[in-house]
Amino acid sequence: MHRDFTLRKRAILVVLGLLIAGDIGLAVYSWQLSSSPHTPQKEFDAQTVKLGILKNDIKSAQYIRDNMPATRKDCEKFEQSLPAESTSSSSITAELDEVAKKADLQIVNLAFKQKEVPNRGMIEETIEATVSGDYGSVVRFVNGLQRSQRFYVLDGLALGTDARAQAASGSVRVGVHIRTYLREGA
Repeated sequence: MHRDFTLRKRAILVVLGLLIAGDIGLAVYSWQLSSSPHTPQKEFDAQTVKLGILKNDIKSAQYIRDNMPATRKDCEKFEQSLPAESTSSSSITAELDEVAKKADLQIVNLAFKQKEVPNRGMIEETIEATVSGDYGSVVRFVNGLQRSQRFYVLDGLALGTDARAQAASGSVRVGVHIRTYLREGA
């Protein structure tokens, strides 16, 4: 009997030790949760900021949706203002020659490449030109393109010296990459 009592006593002490260890573990966990930087107020403030951002996005989307008919109308007006495909190369060449002449620049080389713009009824015309003149002439040429009635996109300039005119100081040869658009089939 005495032995039975000692065994019970030890079993109770082991169970009691486990319960105390569990309580200590839960107390540490509870202390860590209470000292964490996320408080309900901070979470509420963060959600309020997110809500404000989402409301601004909705307002922006609503503005775009409301103005879409006017934007479509402007796009159609722009597309109708484009010159017809049938007048492409000759009218572009004449206009580029005129701009170059006003800029006191010489067009050395001119190449055209057409590509259809799918589902738009438009043709994209890529123009590769090589021009020769001084720096001021090149600037006037680019300015003339910008002021043209035709819509030109100047994609790039490649600068190099003009080997034939090196004796004349300041002469440069510039490769010009231009795009313009035409109405298809007109």
